[in-house]
Amino acid sequence: MGTSLGVKRRRDIALTLVGALVALVGLVLTGGGAWLAIVGGSWYYLLAGIGMLLAGGLLIMQRRAGVLLYAVVFIGSLLWAAWESGLDYWRWIPRMDVVLILGILVALVAWRTVNGPSRRAAFSTAGGLVLVLAGAGALAFLPHNFSHPGDVPGPQSASLATDTGNAQPADQPADGDWTAYGRDNAATRYTSLNQITPDNVDQLQRAWTYRTGDLLDHRWGAETTPLKVGDSVYLCTSRNILISLDAATGKERWRHDPQVSKDAIPYTAACRGVTYYEVPDNASTQPEDSDGGSDTAGNGAVADTSSSSTAQCQTRIFSGTLDGRIIAVDAETGKPCTDFGDNGQVDIKQNMGETPPGYVSINSTPVIVDNVLVTGHQVLDGQRRYPPSGVIKGYNAVTGELEWAWDAGRPDRSEPLSGDETYVRGSPNMWTTAVGDNKLGLVYLPMANSAADYWSSSRTPAENEWASSLVALDVTTGLPKWKFQTAHKDVWDYDPGSQPTLIDFPTDNGKVPAVVMPTKQGGIYVFDRRNGELLGGGAEERPVPQGGVEPEQRTATQPYSLYHTLQQPELTSRDMWGMSPFDQMFCRIQFQKASYKGMYTPPTADRHWVEYTGYNGGSDWGSIAIDPNRGVLIANYNDMPNYNILVPREQANEYGWKPREEQQSDDGGAEGAGAPQANTPYAVDVNAGWRVPFTGLLCKEPPYGHIRAVDVASGKTLWDRPLGTARANGPFGIRSGLPINIGTPNNGGSAVTAGGLIFIAAATDDLIRAIDIESGKTLWSAPLPAGGQANPLVYKANGREYLMIVATGHHFMQTPSGDYVITYALPE
Repeated sequence: MGTSLGVKRRRDIALTLVGALVALVGLVLTGGGAWLAIVGGSWYYLLAGIGMLLAGGLLIMQRRAGVLLYAVVFIGSLLWAAWESGLDYWRWIPRMDVVLILGILVALVAWRTVNGPSRRAAFSTAGGLVLVLAGAGALAFLPHNFSHPGDVPGPQSASLATDTGNAQPADQPADGDWTAYGRDNAATRYTSLNQITPDNVDQLQRAWTYRTGDLLDHRWGAETTPLKVGDSVYLCTSRNILISLDAATGKERWRHDPQVSKDAIPYTAACRGVTYYEVPDNASTQPEDSDGGSDTAGNGAVADTSSSSTAQCQTRIFSGTLDGRIIAVDAETGKPCTDFGDNGQVDIKQNMGETPPGYVSINSTPVIVDNVLVTGHQVLDGQRRYPPSGVIKGYNAVTGELEWAWDAGRPDRSEPLSGDETYVRGSPNMWTTAVGDNKLGLVYLPMANSAADYWSSSRTPAENEWASSLVALDVTTGLPKWKFQTAHKDVWDYDPGSQPTLIDFPTDNGKVPAVVMPTKQGGIYVFDRRNGELLGGGAEERPVPQGGVEPEQRTATQPYSLYHTLQQPELTSRDMWGMSPFDQMFCRIQFQKASYKGMYTPPTADRHWVEYTGYNGGSDWGSIAIDPNRGVLIANYNDMPNYNILVPREQANEYGWKPREEQQSDDGGAEGAGAPQANTPYAVDVNAGWRVPFTGLLCKEPPYGHIRAVDVASGKTLWDRPLGTARANGPFGIRSGLPINIGTPNNGGSAVTAGGLIFIAAATDDLIRAIDIESGKTLWSAPLPAGGQANPLVYKANGREYLMIVATGHHFMQTPSGDYVITYALPE
């Protein structure tokens, strides 16, 4: 008797506990679901919540009708999930995981409280649901969102490799060298090496590791791609320390520290690379003739009057610094080239007026075209409407003489200013890497938008015309030849961040010297690089949404590439995600409350607006790689929205959002989070990684990052797949360790080889991987000791092919910091 009473009591307690849990879930869903329904979202959460509340109450009262009612909720949820999700695996998780787990518990308590056939049915139901749960978990490890609509073509009948002249080693690199940031002056990121192949890549192992010693506790993210020339590797660290290593052993040969102050670090302490230059035999160190005029005719080629210093610096390494200098050192010794500028350096901040520390920083590689060193610079985003100018400067690569200065705020002039004159404050800058053609004498500049990023009413007509554009500049005159604007009156921070790539593009009338330009919006444009004529189907202007805080400023149309786009379909509420129905519901409420009208949704101040792609969407500074023999373009890209709002000035002042130089601390958060945008009516708060506050997961469903192969000739997708696993990405900031190919955010690009491999790190899972260019499958991967947010390179030394990655991590991507230079090779 006592035993049966004890069993009954335990059954009653189990029913009560399960009922309370079901009712609690129902209460949360009812409250949130009512809110979601009020703002125009799905009614499912409200209806399911009410059903669970009733079912839970019945279970608490020991009423078996609660089991039947929960079964109705379960079946309804299943039908709703199927209607909303189809075969999209990731959509099923937040819609059914909690419902399924509760279903198992309800079935178990039913099994414990009934007899006969009902008991067997309850037991079978519980067991079946457990199997479904296990199967659903196992499905996470299978590939999802992998598309293979086309076949990778075989080698082209004629290579798409282009002719940029023969002025420098980077025009025609030696087979085993990586002589420019993009491997060559065409920026293809392609090497003809083929020692490592899909058949043997799984044998790759670490060859050697070097540590730079330049570690930062905040704003880390060097983003460095070294060069390999001859038997030397050249690189820069986060704070612009220049280092030369033995390419085969990693032994340090020399080091030059330009003494960059920590307060000069802008948003990120990035030094993406250095520039290698061989001084021509007829170059001069005498910048001016007796009349004070330049003997260089704007291109640095003059009579031979070279000094002993030039002889010592016949090969040079140039690097821009975070405090706005160009440094020139001897590639053999690391000692300053004393004949360049002021004892081996020039200060680009001259005639820029007030330049607080961190406002003018060179974090991308200078480009040399026809012996003119061309540099842009980053102007610190989000601080003021009138920060220092974005002027582009061209220096004699031998003497450091400033030959011209082109400012998009006064685009028809290029003569350098003198005295107290200043370039136009707040004009568009070029923070990323340009590409140049020595044969044509043109440099191609991906120009950023004008300050402030998210307010346009005070911009000048010239700024509106030249911002967020690809501009071809003549290095002889410093004046533009042609331009194409990728976003009109840009208030989305959609400035092009990718380095363009030069190829010979196949057309019906033969190959055309072309420049390929990817954008943050996901568009890929192809131009005849001689005159800017659009190729590959061209582009079209399409109507875009109007309104926002500056309705009179919004243009009726925006450009869209007809060649290729990486952009995914527009968001819907169904794309909102989380690890449970609770955080998914939270994200759906936010989505419904926000303004979203597509990619060019105008910024708003009365409510948030969804920006998709976000400012880190599409292709960014890692850019693309092109195999000119296979005719395949490789693009990794992000697929994440931002959740933004403009904040009125008075409110921003209350928050204490001030320009950086007026703050006591500059620890900062995500770029654009609480950006003051002084001298405009609004500050801006950019939620760069739109997340659920309690789990930290992103609000949009996976994948968040992809890599894609595109047939260059047709612009057709060959394959597309998620890039990055969940091994270092989990809820609540936990490093899950699970190799689920979820597709993570990524920064940094790829390198492709004649051996048929794509090497890339970039993702937030801290892996470097080799991908088969034919199938898109990962053939090899290796864990990195810090995040790999940089482009790798592939080179040969002493007959051995090496893969190199600089792993420093990145604060924005939340990957571990480090100071590693790591190489991999096949066993000797």
